[in-house]
Amino acid sequence: MLKYLISSVEQLLALMIMTGLLSAYLEHAFGPKGKLGTRTGICAGLIAGFVMGYFKNYTNRIDTGRWNLRNFSVMLAAFLVFLVMTALAKKVKWAGTAAVAAGAVMIALLFLYYLPDFLSYPHIVLQTEKTVFSTAFLYRMIGAVLGLVLCIVAGVSVFQGALRLSLSVSFLLAVLALAVNEVKEITSSFSIMLAKRLIPSNHTLFVIAKHASNYSQWFIFLTIAVGAVVPVILWVRSFHVNEPYRNSAERRKIIAKWRSARRWSTSCLICGVLSVLMLTSVKAYANREVELSPIEDAPVKDGAVYVSFDQVSDGHLHRFGYTTEDGVTIRFIVIQKPNSSAYGVGLDACDICGETGYYEKGGQVVCNLCDVVMNINTIGFKGGCNPKVIDYEIHDGNIIVPVDGLMEYESDFK
Repeated sequence: MLKYLISSVEQLLALMIMTGLLSAYLEHAFGPKGKLGTRTGICAGLIAGFVMGYFKNYTNRIDTGRWNLRNFSVMLAAFLVFLVMTALAKKVKWAGTAAVAAGAVMIALLFLYYLPDFLSYPHIVLQTEKTVFSTAFLYRMIGAVLGLVLCIVAGVSVFQGALRLSLSVSFLLAVLALAVNEVKEITSSFSIMLAKRLIPSNHTLFVIAKHASNYSQWFIFLTIAVGAVVPVILWVRSFHVNEPYRNSAERRKIIAKWRSARRWSTSCLICGVLSVLMLTSVKAYANREVELSPIEDAPVKDGAVYVSFDQVSDGHLHRFGYTTEDGVTIRFIVIQKPNSSAYGVGLDACDICGETGYYEKGGQVVCNLCDVVMNINTIGFKGGCNPKVIDYEIHDGNIIVPVDGLMEYESDFK
């Protein structure tokens, strides 16, 4: 659940902050026209994001790299138009409408880029779980939904806070957040174009793309930092209110306005702190490397590995291995099935997650990569994230695993 919670925050937080800042400026600067533009951009982006999510997950018609290049190109053009038209809005009658239209296009493109990967989570989980009625599927979707809720609350809080800032500050913060996104998209474009050989190999561009990819999370932190300016300014201003009033009713109205501003600021700060914790400490905890239990001794004779019942009859996970002449250790696991004399025997690897292995936690067998909990009774059968099936036989109190059968999987452990 934690991994999907963190992934949701990584995927959606920057989107919500940028949408909140840009929407606040458009509504603040252009009134009903700006409000219509933001709503149109959000609705168009949601529709486009869902459509793109469907085609990416259920068809082979989408070349993600080329689609992203198109998205980035139009986004950059819309950003430049937005800047120019905003500068001309007071001088040219139709410039304000053009600025709102450019803002709506940017919002739609942001949703088109960020949303489809979030929408792919159920599809990814179902590749291992096969059914929406499994506990693992439910936990992962709860994590994804909690991340979505946190990001939406953060976006709404930033939006409400930015509406209460001066027009110039609101514009500056929106531009800064969008500029961070443009740097991210431009560096990503270098990576895509180099990978697809759309441009000649260039060491400088390669280094830029590599560092941008390796430190991609810093773009999220920079966006959070821009969004965090909103509550900081509002909190500072709320303690230095000097607005004139003519009677007690106006005074109460001013007090209520700044009380509301402080509440939205608090909400924004809480979301920011939670998000940073999710992307740092909680992520480190969720992605901590689980140390697999050691490989136990088992004699190899007559071309097979012999595992005695006495070694594995305690109901816990046991790991064994055979080391080839090339020094590759082919691992397999054995566990006695609950309330049964049968054993689950399989390779310590699967078709989906590779040779990352399995570990025991709370009496359950868990995949070390994707955290899927195995049904112990299905270990030894094909399907999902179950261990790969291997040949073995039971004889005279031993589980006998032929070496020839293990050697078929030597390449899985290199």
